[in-house]
Amino acid sequence: MSSSVSSSSTPFSEHVPGGAERASLGTLLGEVSQDLSSLMRLELELAKAELRESGTKAGKGAGLLGGAGVAGHFVLLFLSLALMWGLAELIGLGWSALIVAVIWAIVAAVLALKGKKELKAIRGMPNTAATVKEIPPTLKPGEHTP
Repeated sequence: MSSSVSSSSTPFSEHVPGGAERASLGTLLGEVSQDLSSLMRLELELAKAELRESGTKAGKGAGLLGGAGVAGHFVLLFLSLALMWGLAELIGLGWSALIVAVIWAIVAAVLALKGKKELKAIRGMPNTAATVKEIPPTLKPGEHTP
């Protein structure tokens, strides 16, 4: 009877074949869980950094397009004034207003082209997208991962 009492107080791994390997498997699963947590945290940080960069470029492009809109408004204003004064006087003041309007048209065109170029340069989050695609194959046992 005493042997049955002593056997119930012994560790479970001694009675079950491969018990030590199961404890090791638990440790391995814990490490995998930690690694996955670290990987997800790093992916989130990468996504945040890429969003900040894209947001900055989008803001710059939007600002340039806003400037082009203001310049375009001045084009209409000065062209209207030039037409009005040009027809009223046929020479002099009207032509000077027309020259100012042409200058504003050039400014508007330059700002619009630069703003469009800035918006086309936005790439989104290419690094995050590429590394997130690599996660599922990494979790498949027995397959080689890059």
